[in-house]
Amino acid sequence: MLGTRADAEDLVQDAWLRWHDTDPAVVQSPEAWLVAVVTRLAIDRLRSAKTERAAYVGWWLPEPIVEVDDRTPEAIAEQTGELSLAFLWVLERLGAEERAAFLLREVFDYDYAEVAAYLQKSEAACRQLVHRASQRLQRQPARQAVPEPAHRRLLERFLAAARSGEREAIQALLAEQAQLVGDGGGVVPSILKIMRGRESIAKFYWAMERRYGGQFVYRFARINGEPGLLRYFDGLLESAQAFETDGDQITGIYIVRNPHKLATAPAGLQT
Repeated sequence: MLGTRADAEDLVQDAWLRWHDTDPAVVQSPEAWLVAVVTRLAIDRLRSAKTERAAYVGWWLPEPIVEVDDRTPEAIAEQTGELSLAFLWVLERLGAEERAAFLLREVFDYDYAEVAAYLQKSEAACRQLVHRASQRLQRQPARQAVPEPAHRRLLERFLAAARSGEREAIQALLAEQAQLVGDGGGVVPSILKIMRGRESIAKFYWAMERRYGGQFVYRFARINGEPGLLRYFDGLLESAQAFETDGDQITGIYIVRNPHKLATAPAGLQT
């Protein structure tokens, strides 16, 4: 719902305090009570965040969740589509209640009666919220489930092409309508407009390699459940890069440079 770990943790803490101050005897279903409270708190926080993000410099991307873990491939695959930076980026197009209704119904699989209770709306209103959200999301290019090994292999080829400094090699791995979104938050320089098209993106990586190639080091990482790259400049973390792919080519690149959003990622090459 919120796109940042700190906001999510604050919200859960607030919900816990409310639970702690509630008489358990008046709660018929702890799960329903907790889901309803967390959902309403998330809606309130998201509405507030929309106002804050209107003043944000450049494009706002969700905080990348960088991890190395030992979960099974099945567990990773189950969560990947729900956590990917690309999916969260698309969700930003939805209003707070649309987003809550869509996630409760389509991701967490609650029935409409439960969604209506959590949002304190009628079932008909919740169906309309989910329908509107689905229509808005369908305007985006269809997201395809890509096995992690295939995603990783494509990323390895892209990294090799970027390091080679050959623009044509980079371009060949990008979809014709690929897009690149950058987030520096006004703290560090970043792309202020969405970059579209394989030629522009290939030229961007080619130019960066020509200018800084010897100072860049890339490290593979799982970013929001999918293979991605951490890029280090002179040994310090410079960006987290998430990649959306159709299995054959890269369709989207999401580069988070805002240092406030990289606090939980390995800051140096030795960490």
